[in-house]
Amino acid sequence: MPSRRFIFKNSYYPRLPTPRETSSFQDIIKSGLKIMNRLLPGTRALRTLEAAGRHLNFTRAADEVGLTPAAVSYQIKEIEDQLGLVLFTRTSRTIRLTPAGAVLVEAAGEALDTLRRAAARARKLGRDTHHLRLSVGARFATNWLLPRLPQWRAAHPGLDLTFDISDDLRDFAGDDVDVAIRYGAGRYAGAVSHRLFDTVVVPVCSPALLAREPAIARPEDLAAHTLCYVDCRPGGIVWPDWPMWMAAAGVPDFDGSRCVAFAESSHVVQAVLEGGAAGLVELELVDRELEQGRLVRLFDVGVKVAPDYAYHLVYPVGSRDDPRVQALQDWLDGEVRRRPSGA
Repeated sequence: MPSRRFIFKNSYYPRLPTPRETSSFQDIIKSGLKIMNRLLPGTRALRTLEAAGRHLNFTRAADEVGLTPAAVSYQIKEIEDQLGLVLFTRTSRTIRLTPAGAVLVEAAGEALDTLRRAAARARKLGRDTHHLRLSVGARFATNWLLPRLPQWRAAHPGLDLTFDISDDLRDFAGDDVDVAIRYGAGRYAGAVSHRLFDTVVVPVCSPALLAREPAIARPEDLAAHTLCYVDCRPGGIVWPDWPMWMAAAGVPDFDGSRCVAFAESSHVVQAVLEGGAAGLVELELVDRELEQGRLVRLFDVGVKVAPDYAYHLVYPVGSRDDPRVQALQDWLDGEVRRRPSGA
């Protein structure tokens, strides 16, 4: 069997200097590193490769990394040429990973995740004792936390609070967050979960709607108006809808097919504030609007979402004695006590 010969392009492998041509061994090492750098894609190329391999679609990968599909295709071709490997097989309609491509895409994902975690840890180390980063969902931030920030700043003028607005799970070891507020059962591995408050869903409307005919004197009267609610299933539980509330109010077999479902509670609140509908909302997240008279609670019937579910302040076990975390926890507890829901 004839021996195989491997031929490499000179542009990939520049000639190493001989010891006589260099002043030190370090020059040879530097030249070798230049060769390695030419063989390995850069970080931007790795992001493109990983996104293309995960989506198996250059258009979706382009949207994620902020390039055009043509630019993604060109960058993938450059990586393939650089490595001397075919990473994707292409047809007119689909792309697939080759075995070599699958290996490199997995490695690219691991490398990028390692870099992301390292960068997050570095940012945390660079953060001083006067800064705390909180991850919080948009709904809670908009309706409960942000209106109370002036009180936080007055109570803790030397402690800056910055935000990661997201409901996604966060990894304290790898993400750039110190603490989080999450809605759920409060069971998070390796973390302390401090219960803030549970939530009750109640019907509300605007004063303008309440003043119009037909009058709303009994729960049954709501059927004559537009009714909206949030259609979501956090953690697999069913969020209370109008048939559930009507059943709790003593109105069985209510037909909810004409109710308007929104994906976000902010849309429900906006529809109600504009006077066109009555809506089911979390009582604790509209207390400001109720105090200001912009919303009116209808009836004293509320439906709890789930017995074990509540809003929690979550942080790593190792942060138990962090004075910044304790300051935030104490302040949140004080705000909850100061503004009881009355549910």
